Amino acid sequence: MLARGGTIGMLGGGQLGRMMAVAAAQLGYRCIGYAPQGEAVAEQLCDGFFTNAWDDHAALAEFAAQCDVVTWEFENVPVATAQAIPADRVFPHPRALETAQDRLTEKRFIEDLGGRPAAYARVDSAAELAAAVDRLGAPGILKTRRDGYDGKGQWRIMSARDADALRLPDVPLIYEGFVEFEAEFSVILVRGRDGEMRVWDSPRNTHAEGILATSALPAGSVIEAQVAEARRLAEKVASALDYVGVLTLEFFATREGPIFNEMAPRVHNSGHWTIEGAATSQFENHIRAVAGLPLGDTHTVASKVVMTNIVGDDILGAQQCLSLPDTHLHDYGKAEVREGRKMGHVTQLER
Repeated sequence: MLARGGTIGMLGGGQLGRMMAVAAAQLGYRCIGYAPQGEAVAEQLCDGFFTNAWDDHAALAEFAAQCDVVTWEFENVPVATAQAIPADRVFPHPRALETAQDRLTEKRFIEDLGGRPAAYARVDSAAELAAAVDRLGAPGILKTRRDGYDGKGQWRIMSARDADALRLPDVPLIYEGFVEFEAEFSVILVRGRDGEMRVWDSPRNTHAEGILATSALPAGSVIEAQVAEARRLAEKVASALDYVGVLTLEFFATREGPIFNEMAPRVHNSGHWTIEGAATSQFENHIRAVAGLPLGDTHTVASKVVMTNIVGDDILGAQQCLSLPDTHLHDYGKAEVREGRKMGHVTQLER
């Protein structure tokens, strides 16, 4: 168990790290961040920050020497960077990054555990894309196997003609068949060092232009009927990875049951509602887990919760929402406002 006043290292400097730093401070810990040069909003709330390259071994060694434990706040931290931290001090284990960073590896891993991803095919050439569209049909989505998020690195394929006209990027790709779904939801769980697991209620997630727009509870009967099966898979994933911290799996609710979409080995946008809407937030429970503390209660404390992302210049008028009852604004402190950028979120509760 990490003693009061201990130091938690954080790989990455975005808004998830910022909210983790708040939770760490509430529990009596210091945070030190590490991310390459750029606007790192977590730095505003950290006691120290390294702005070095991911492969700067000397800087990583100095960073690790100042930390009692180390975690990460986004899934594109290079595996080699996480592996540079002593194995007994980095949580979750870097194998979680290794699994989640390649969509092909991730889907095969899920299948091995009995889960059902969307139908997919590996694509490394135009000929393989044509064969994938012929076998799986269209519409479908072509994705980069690595690094895509918030709709980036994705191309919607509506017909074989679209596939023929597309100039493929020179990176490994995967084609996913279209899933007819009734709703989208996520399972967010936390697993402690001792293997104890707790799970939050699953929200209904809606997206706009590939970016999460809202997460809402209650999620509705369609999702609630499929949550138990989805949770069982999430718990299998956490156990197989010997995971420590918050883990998120996203699903499509379909007529055939939950279809796995993707996993995120970190705190997640669809769990932001837990800050005000749950007895213990995802951020606090992640810190508790990596610090070796007892996990907190995850029950929902309101009859209705809606988390809405603030994207682009909508942040400029966001403070007006504070006139509404039981409404909570989180401004991520990003100086540069641009289209498609997550600038903050608002959570509204009904007790």
